[in-house]
Amino acid sequence: MKKFFAPQSLYLENGMALLRMVVGCFMLYHGLEVFSAEKMKVYFEWQPFRDASWLPYLGKALEFVAGLLLTAGLLTRLAALLMIGTLAYITFFVGNGKVWYEDQHPFLFVLLGLVFVFTGPGNFALDNMLFKKDKMN
Repeated sequence: MKKFFAPQSLYLENGMALLRMVVGCFMLYHGLEVFSAEKMKVYFEWQPFRDASWLPYLGKALEFVAGLLLTAGLLTRLAALLMIGTLAYITFFVGNGKVWYEDQHPFLFVLLGLVFVFTGPGNFALDNMLFKKDKMN
C-alpha cells in the first residue's frame, strides 16, 4: 500500500505499453471507417471545406496508420504526432474547439498523443528492438 501512495512511477513501462496498445486499437477501429463508403458519407457533411472532399479520407487513413503504428509500438512518437494533428484538426476545425464539453472526445486523443510523445512507447514495442532501448535517459 505504501508503494501505491509513493510519488514514484508505478509500473510505468508496462502501464504505458497497455495504454499505447489500447489507444492504438481505438485509433485503428476509427480508421477502419475509411473502408466504408457509407460511413464516409457522413464525414463529407461535417468537413468545413466543401471543395476538399479528400480531407475525410486523409483523416481516416491517418487514424488507421497511427492506430497500426501505436498498437505495434513502431515509430511511436511519429504515430502520436499523426494522431495529434488529425484529432486537433477534428477538434478545432471540424468541431467548434469546445474541449470542455462538445469536442472533448477528440481532444482527449490529442492529450494522449502528447503523453506518448513525452514518454515513448513503454514495453512490448517494436521501437525497443529497432532503436535498441537503453536504460539511460
